Amino acid sequence: MNVPRTLPHDPYITAVCDALTADGLDLTDHCWTDDGETRGTYCYLNAVITLDPSGTIAEDLDDVPADAAWPHGLLLLWEWHTGIEADQGEPARGPQWQFAELKADGSNEYPTDLPVYGYASPAAVVDAARKVIAREIQAGDFFNLGQWRGWRGGLIGGTWERHEELDTACESWGSDETSK
Repeated sequence: MNVPRTLPHDPYITAVCDALTADGLDLTDHCWTDDGETRGTYCYLNAVITLDPSGTIAEDLDDVPADAAWPHGLLLLWEWHTGIEADQGEPARGPQWQFAELKADGSNEYPTDLPVYGYASPAAVVDAARKVIAREIQAGDFFNLGQWRGWRGGLIGGTWERHEELDTACESWGSDETSK
C-alpha cells in the first residue's frame, strides 16, 4: 500500500487554499505540495496553487474570450529553500511567495515575488491575490528579476498564527535534507 507522505507545509497550504475558496476565488485541480529538487541535488519544499479568476479554465473553453483578464489562470507559488545553493544563485534559506500568469501552452510567465511574508496569514495571501487579479500588483519579468512594477504598498498583512510551528517543521525537514 502506497501511503501519501505528509510534508511540513501541507497544513499551511491547506489553510491558504481554504481561505482563497472562502473568499470566492476559484481553485483548479492543478494544486499540489511537493518536495522538489534544485539542479537535481538538493530538495526544497514547494506548493502550487492554480487560480481561475476569469472562469475560463474550469469551463475548458476552446475559444477564450478576448476580454478575459486571466485567460489561462494565475499561479500562486510557495517555496521553502534550504539555502545550501544560495552561493549559486538559488534562494536563501527560508520561505517565499511568488505569482505568475499562465500561458496558453501551459507554461508560465517569469514568477514575481508576492508582497507578503514567507509565512503570510492566509488572509494576507487572499488580499495579495486579489490585488494581483485586479492588476494593482503587476508582474515583473526576467529582466528585472521578478520585482514588482508599480507596487509601492510594502508587505501585505501579517503572518500565520501557526508560523512558528511551521518554521520549526520546515527547519527540521531542511536539516535532514542538507545532512544527506
